[in-house]
Amino acid sequence: MKLALLSDVHANLLALQACLAHARATGATRFALLGDHVGYGAEPDAVVDVVMALAAEGATLLRGNHDEAALTRPARRDTGEAISAAWTHDKLSEAQRGFLAQLPLEATEDGTLFVHASADAPERWHYVDREPLAARCLQAADQRHGARRVFCGHVHHQRLFYQGRGGSLMAFEPTGGTPMPLAAHRCWLATVGSVGQPRDGDPRAMYALLDAEQERLSFHRVAYDHIGAAAAIRRAGLPEHFAERLEAGR
Repeated sequence: MKLALLSDVHANLLALQACLAHARATGATRFALLGDHVGYGAEPDAVVDVVMALAAEGATLLRGNHDEAALTRPARRDTGEAISAAWTHDKLSEAQRGFLAQLPLEATEDGTLFVHASADAPERWHYVDREPLAARCLQAADQRHGARRVFCGHVHHQRLFYQGRGGSLMAFEPTGGTPMPLAAHRCWLATVGSVGQPRDGDPRAMYALLDAEQERLSFHRVAYDHIGAAAAIRRAGLPEHFAERLEAGR
């Protein structure tokens, strides 16, 4: 069984479609979407429709901070994020907002924890972007769920943290498409990157693929029409820097 791990779609339908097609072509039969399905991008309603269809097929789905922000209209619209949340709220139907509202912040399966941000107080949206924070996340996952393997989104970068000799945590920058064995005697934490808004200078979409039988994880980059996705943001009248992010991958 191969499980595709996707996060931070951010209402980017073209990127989501490209990643789903790539994952299926690579053998994925199951999907986990780790939150922030909406926010920033121009097609939140279409993305939520796809996400709802995946849920009906048994996908694991989580709620992220941008999903939560879109559930109610913000009182103030003095930041790009607030403008996006208000616009997204109005774009979504009541049924779509209800769907996002009922999604959990975390899910567990066979010793694995899926969470949008950190297992250490997931409702506070902590970033897991360096070793001490990854260690805190793994400790919370073990204490609260008995999980020794964690998959996160939220940080928009692909990285693998693992427990080295002596118990210290180490970070590994993965090579795209190269399967890496996840030894059972170690603890692992992977941030799977962003489908819809990469921020590492590469505009290609990101996702990861877990081969559960071989216990191997691979990180992937997928080219898609990021210029078209940026144009859709401009047509929607959303802040210009949202479009520029997609064009530059930052």
